[in-house]
Amino acid sequence: MPIDSRLLLGAMTVLMFLSTPAWSWMEEVLQPSEPVMTHPLVVDEPSVGEVMELTLAEAVARGLQGNRTISSAYWQRISQRLDLEVSEEQFDPQFNVRGRYLATQRDDDHEQISEISPTVIMEGPLGTNFSLSWTEALNRSGEIGSRHSSGVTMAVIQPLLRDAGRDVATAPLRLARLREQMNQLDLQSTVSQVVTQIVLAYRELLRAQEQVRIAEEGLARSRQLAEVNEALITAGQMAEFDILQTQADIARRELDIEEAVNQLESQRLELLHLMAMDLSTPLQAIDPLEARQVSLDAEKARQIAKTHQPEYLSQLIAREQVEIQGTVAHNQRLWDVSLVGGASQLQNRFGSSEYAGDRRWDAYAGVQVDIPISNSGLRRDEVQARVNIYDQALRLTETEQTLVRDIEDAVRNLEAQWRQYQLAQRAIELSQRSLEVEREKLSVGRSSNFQVLNQETELRNAEHTRLNVLIAYLNSQTQLDLRLGMTLQSWNIALNDD
Repeated sequence: MPIDSRLLLGAMTVLMFLSTPAWSWMEEVLQPSEPVMTHPLVVDEPSVGEVMELTLAEAVARGLQGNRTISSAYWQRISQRLDLEVSEEQFDPQFNVRGRYLATQRDDDHEQISEISPTVIMEGPLGTNFSLSWTEALNRSGEIGSRHSSGVTMAVIQPLLRDAGRDVATAPLRLARLREQMNQLDLQSTVSQVVTQIVLAYRELLRAQEQVRIAEEGLARSRQLAEVNEALITAGQMAEFDILQTQADIARRELDIEEAVNQLESQRLELLHLMAMDLSTPLQAIDPLEARQVSLDAEKARQIAKTHQPEYLSQLIAREQVEIQGTVAHNQRLWDVSLVGGASQLQNRFGSSEYAGDRRWDAYAGVQVDIPISNSGLRRDEVQARVNIYDQALRLTETEQTLVRDIEDAVRNLEAQWRQYQLAQRAIELSQRSLEVEREKLSVGRSSNFQVLNQETELRNAEHTRLNVLIAYLNSQTQLDLRLGMTLQSWNIALNDD
């Protein structure tokens, strides 16, 4: 096939490739995945204006699907995975095709040059560089007619010091794989933190709902007390001005309800925001507020954290990264001594019988040396790499000690909060009994309004204390899961990051 025809065929192929719609490729690739529960929940959409009754598991499931922080992290994973794919091609042959066409017009002659040159370059895991190129060219001019040239060139370079050896040659690939591991841990950390935020926000909504209930029950009891006061005043067993204390207490209870309702609305909006839902959606948390004792050995917890906690595992990976970078920085200060070899063939054929064609073979082998005389930048890079190694060792030690401290604190706090919860339960039972006794005594004239109202306050305080201790205990379990790196396992969440 004449060279012009081959060039035309190649150009047509390129044009056909370029004419393929790029957006179809982009749409196919740019499809982020999303985390899912291994036991997916069916969450029904509420009708317009209908209150959405939501369990904690349903809130987490909705957050996994809609939370914008999670979605952003999965979009970033698309480019991060492509970064690794590119790095994995380090030792694959790299192909390139270069072509050109020139037309030259002079006073007494004209010339046309058509040329195509495919090239393959390959790097080996020991630092070897291999290149092979083939060139086909057709030169036509009015003076000498046509000349067809073809040639093959091959070259091999094997470093002996700088850039030599598996540790240095594979460093970019190993660093890319470590970066990918870091990216996966970052994704795990992001999803875990968002899930934790949703769980805590859901419990804050439960707390707000309970505070409204406590305030409403307190108001109902105050109104009942006012009715008792009126009956006692009518019977002449209580001074008329004593009812003012009860009326003032009713006003305070109404204020408590207003504050609780306002807090409830704030927590509703926060949870809807985390789930990326319409902020006008009426919402009610329906999970029961109850707790079961969780016991965990501190030593076992530390071992779990050291194998699952993303921050700690990231520091271990960072240590590997700086060690590789230190090896490369030291290697770059060595002399560049390389074995080189190569061969080439060039053949010329002329269309006119006046010119004889020729063919030449060339081959060479030898050693090339490049000695850096005064390059303080390379020394600076090596010193910085060594500093980074020492600094990372300190960071790892600090992270490990902080991890141990946090785990021991979390385990101890969990045990202490369970005891506090039991005491708070007992305090409520006693406060309820004391209030009943004072009400009975008031009905027979053996107590006063002040004492009854005081017991009312004690009961409300006990209810708020139990609520706060219960929420704190449940949240401590959730925070412990996060510190251990077990949030995803606890919620049966698969990252879908393949």
